[in-house]
Amino acid sequence: MPRNQFERMVFAFITVVITVHAFVFYSVYVVNGDALRTIAGTTSVLSAVREIGGIYMFGRVMPVWSVMLVEFCFAYTMECVYGSPLSFRLACKNFDPRTTHPVLFETSIICATVGLMVPAMSLIATFLYYPYNNGFQIHTALVQWLRLMCYNFPFAFFTQLFFIQPFVRTVFKAIFARKNEQSA
Repeated sequence: MPRNQFERMVFAFITVVITVHAFVFYSVYVVNGDALRTIAGTTSVLSAVREIGGIYMFGRVMPVWSVMLVEFCFAYTMECVYGSPLSFRLACKNFDPRTTHPVLFETSIICATVGLMVPAMSLIATFLYYPYNNGFQIHTALVQWLRLMCYNFPFAFFTQLFFIQPFVRTVFKAIFARKNEQSA
């Protein structure tokens, strides 16, 4: 769908903005919500985050906006450098984009992107959220990485396939519709 490097970067930007917000919400509320409520002694996750003063990252508590910014920077870089180019190549190895139905080809790109990005971003998240105050142990980091992949893969797969990517494609078409009509 994106035709040049600028369009690819805009597409990645829109995707990552939505995905980072979804994943931070998912991680805070679904994955770690009970632990946050227990630590803070509150009944709601939002109250717990306020009580604690933010979210634990880099061995200290940071404001939610800074957590979003850090995750955005990592995710956008990984998407532009690693996820998008490799997922397109993987899809092209299995399907010819000229003869394959566009929905099938786009679905294969989404699946390849999820398959590449979930392990990579889960590994990054393992080190961002590792409890460094307890000391670092490699086997603990590996277990946390596998745990994060198990949590993140189903969420990423279904949200990207059924919600995020269809929405991003609709927004992208609206942004670049006039430009693409003029060039056609």
